[in-house]
Amino acid sequence: MLVALDDLDRDTVVAAFAGLEAELFGRGAWSENAIRQELDAPARTYVFDVDDETGTIHGYAGFWYDGDDAELMTIGVAKTHQRRGIAAALLNRLLRDAERQGARRMLLEVRVDNDPAIALYQRFGFTVMGRRKRYYQPEGIDAYTMSVDIRPHVMGFQTTEAESPNASPNPENNTNHHSEDSEDNEGAAQ
Repeated sequence: MLVALDDLDRDTVVAAFAGLEAELFGRGAWSENAIRQELDAPARTYVFDVDDETGTIHGYAGFWYDGDDAELMTIGVAKTHQRRGIAAALLNRLLRDAERQGARRMLLEVRVDNDPAIALYQRFGFTVMGRRKRYYQPEGIDAYTMSVDIRPHVMGFQTTEAESPNASPNPENNTNHHSEDSEDNEGAAQ
């Protein structure tokens, strides 16, 4: 089940977050202090995948909203729980939360060698904007910068879903690029 940060015990979250960071990112993992600072920073939204029965945190994701764009800060799922749709559910939730907060697009960085993450982001309509050399330290791995429009735009102007050039006259036929069920991203902003 997906649970917002405010609905969880902060110390439990930090400990679980730090454990998952170490498992997933090794030497590049955020420290407990860095995690506390990130969670306490203004304009952050974090969501966690929590086991209904045990209360164990299996995944986390969060973004920073600057009043215009949402920046995906991190997303991670325990290795034992990967390939179960948890990352897609977390990303879907963050995109919806960012849209509700008024973000026009979401930005992120991803390791150029992280093919599963890149595929997930592309499934949600993200496209590569550029490349940052030696972005991930201490390994010195490059990062792709990626983005996806959250609110539909026509020639630079925000539109409503009904005004979107891809909108069907019947709202039930419109696809939503936030849906994890959309394999072909039909209707996703370009």
